[in-house]
Amino acid sequence: MPGVAPLPFAPQAVVFDMDGLMLDSERAINACMARAARELGHDLPDALWLAMVGRGEAVCRAMLAGRVGEDAADALLARSGALYDAVAAAGIDHRPGIVELLRLLVARGIPRAVATSTRRPLAIAKLRAAGLLDYFDAVCTSSDVARPKPAPDVYLLAAERLGVEPARCLVLEDSPTGVRAALAAGMTPVQVPDMLAPDEEVRALGHRIVASLAEAQRLLEARLAEQA
Repeated sequence: MPGVAPLPFAPQAVVFDMDGLMLDSERAINACMARAARELGHDLPDALWLAMVGRGEAVCRAMLAGRVGEDAADALLARSGALYDAVAAAGIDHRPGIVELLRLLVARGIPRAVATSTRRPLAIAKLRAAGLLDYFDAVCTSSDVARPKPAPDVYLLAAERLGVEPARCLVLEDSPTGVRAALAAGMTPVQVPDMLAPDEEVRALGHRIVASLAEAQRLLEARLAEQA
């Protein structure tokens, strides 16, 4: 992985984002939002859905309300939510490499948590439908904290529930919002971009960026090999 710095330590825990990192759900969410907007007669740009990636429900609602008004935003979110619930219940596809990485961590006895901006009932349902829930020692959601990403709250809660100092946690994220949350928590993030390519502002944060979960796994394996 030329140009990607080795991990500075062997992590005592790994904390995962969910949507766009483990599950190929960002495309599904965006498609449901776009479909709901069309059904309700709104002409909204695709860039709006991309701008919502990695953000909490309240932020997304405010972004929509600024475009279509409060009542129309609520109606659009209700319709898109119903569409998305049906997709999630059927099981959302994994992002490539996630199962292999989780199996490695289980085999090495490294604790694992989810830290997601999704609310708890939907997060649990999505992880269960995708067959991933049992890999995790803790699932932390936006329902469990006062402030969503990019605030550090959900990551700090994950560290607390795992009983590991934030500085000893590795974070895997796809979105800039999540990377900022991990950095604010004092953790070491590795970004695996999905729909949003890192721009100059994001790269200036100085974190590690890799092309796939397989590359993230190789970074981790190299550090574990050094420790051994």
